[in-house]
Amino acid sequence: MSPIILSILNLIRGQFGEAFTLSDFDPSLILDKITELQNSIGTLSIQDGPIASAHVILLAAGVVIFLGVAGEAFFKKTGIPDVAFLMVFGVIVGPVFGIIQPEAVIKVVPYFAALALIIIMFDGGLHLDIKHIVKTAHFSVTLAVLGFILSVVIITLAAHFALGWMWLESILLASIVGGSSSAIVFGLVRNIKISEETKSMLSFESALTDILAMIVAFILFEAVLVGHFDLQTLEETLGRAIIVGLVLGFGVGIPWMFISTKLGNAQHAYMLTLGILFVLFFLANSFGESGALTALVFGLMLGNKQHLSRILKFKLPKIELDDPTHNQLTFLVRSFFFVFVGLMASFGQIEYVVFGILITVAVYFGRIFVGKITLTKRFSKLDRAVTNSMIPRGLAAAVLATYPITMGLPNADAYPQIIFFIILSSVIITTIGLGKSKKIPPPESVEGGFVKKPPEGSQRE
Repeated sequence: MSPIILSILNLIRGQFGEAFTLSDFDPSLILDKITELQNSIGTLSIQDGPIASAHVILLAAGVVIFLGVAGEAFFKKTGIPDVAFLMVFGVIVGPVFGIIQPEAVIKVVPYFAALALIIIMFDGGLHLDIKHIVKTAHFSVTLAVLGFILSVVIITLAAHFALGWMWLESILLASIVGGSSSAIVFGLVRNIKISEETKSMLSFESALTDILAMIVAFILFEAVLVGHFDLQTLEETLGRAIIVGLVLGFGVGIPWMFISTKLGNAQHAYMLTLGILFVLFFLANSFGESGALTALVFGLMLGNKQHLSRILKFKLPKIELDDPTHNQLTFLVRSFFFVFVGLMASFGQIEYVVFGILITVAVYFGRIFVGKITLTKRFSKLDRAVTNSMIPRGLAAAVLATYPITMGLPNADAYPQIIFFIILSSVIITTIGLGKSKKIPPPESVEGGFVKKPPEGSQRE
């Protein structure tokens, strides 16, 4: 008899019992056994729990899309971000009514969050003007670094003394929510009547803090597990992530910028770009970078084709840069992700709710302080007011909140609870701040978004 068949029979014997012999071979017995195994697998999948039944998922998806569209229109009219509506809807269908189980959602979030991260960072890069970035880069970097450090210090001290956490755990929590969310900021600044330079500054700052939060948090995850923190490892990892992100983003972005111009408006040109983006994300993670910086730089290259083509001296055909497919995909990913954030909410311990709200208020006042020492008088009063209000936490924080549970870290259940209320509180504070900013009239005369320098002898500031 063939060795392969013998191996198969041995495997069957192991499943049916040692007493099984070739003479006992009965096809009906095997069919019964297969049916039994299928039933047990089906029971197991039900116990593990799909998120919800198919028709409920489709209903929820329809409501999310409706809320997303209505929320965008409402934001344009009132200045209130649609993020708040989407998160509240997630809370209603999840923790409040239990239609969708948060435990099942946590298993799905890391995969969906990876998609949301690269699509939103790529979209952010597409809509950043490289000339404005260069002009305000020093403001963006200063805001990002000082804001991140001050937020980490405030939250670390509060977690250590108010919650009684160890220093490493406190720093980990602080790093997760240390920076503003690019997923929210990118959408907000696009619909606010502030200078283009300020839009680029805030967008670039939020992208930097998202990347910084992810790199620092992943290093601290390991540090909490082993019980000590190595500053040299942080420096090496941060340097490697920046190098990998820039090399992959520029190295693939520039050639693909040229290739995509040759494709013109070909039917599947955007799908090819999306495929390249996914491959870049895989490579970035393989080489030790989160993929966020790579996606941002790749989008920056494609979004600035017109400007870069003049520098690199090649001609561009007439291409519709505002791709409707990309806009719809970004809308869907962004809308669904913030519903997922709401689904992960937990109201188990009231002290976590109070802590999350109070610490967000403290971070807001810290933001005002950083804004005062960073922004010069060349920025209009409106630009400064919007900058001071822009503290929303979101995508990076929500993604990182799930990791302590999967890694079995101390106080793992507390992270999603605290972080959810920090996200929600920060969105509410940002919403109120932007609402007040709408009452500030734009400057009478602007030059590239900045207030014009007063003429000699003028008393006007």
